[in-house]
Amino acid sequence: MLITDPAKKTSFKRLISHGDLVIVYERHDNMKAVKVSEGSVLQNRFGVFKHSDRIGKPFGFVIMYLEIVPGCIVLESGTGSGSLTTSLARAVAPTGHVYTFDFHEERAASAREDFEKTGLNSLITVDVRVIQGQGFPDKFSGLSDAVFFDLPQPWLAIPSAGKMLKQDGILCSYSPCIEQVQRSSETLRSNFTRHSKYYRAHKKFVM
Repeated sequence: MLITDPAKKTSFKRLISHGDLVIVYERHDNMKAVKVSEGSVLQNRFGVFKHSDRIGKPFGFVIMYLEIVPGCIVLESGTGSGSLTTSLARAVAPTGHVYTFDFHEERAASAREDFEKTGLNSLITVDVRVIQGQGFPDKFSGLSDAVFFDLPQPWLAIPSAGKMLKQDGILCSYSPCIEQVQRSSETLRSNFTRHSKYYRAHKKFVM
């Protein structure tokens, strides 16, 4: 179950603490939800990891820059495994909500089932929709605090996202290819007042 403590959620820079639900990323095909508990350890093929080593560490990069806090309304396109969706829900709990969309019906159904198992279904609504072609539902127009994309052609959804956001709302798009970033940047200049790009470089060293 998701543990919520409104007293702790007064800033989008909140740190991981005892009792929080976190997503442990082991491989692209192996992720799990773990409740952080002082004195507990996580064991897997990569070793033994103390929960206490994570306590006091900041939550994810995306959550911080979206500036979401309890009560926020967040739209997400590209539900996938639901890993980020879980983090978004935790950040907006207990009074906010995440509306996530995926074009793949089976994947959406699987994510919906996972959210029910982890007690997040009251914070997350999963729907099947091709956001790149259809855009977000009009009912969210001007009501969303933040929008997140993980799409192959995010620039096609940017105009719709702009209509969904409140004044000073934030759009974040994850793109692994520089061509996606370039196309999105061109569209952002026409629809938003300010945009920033952040790069994450990954190097593998063989010893």
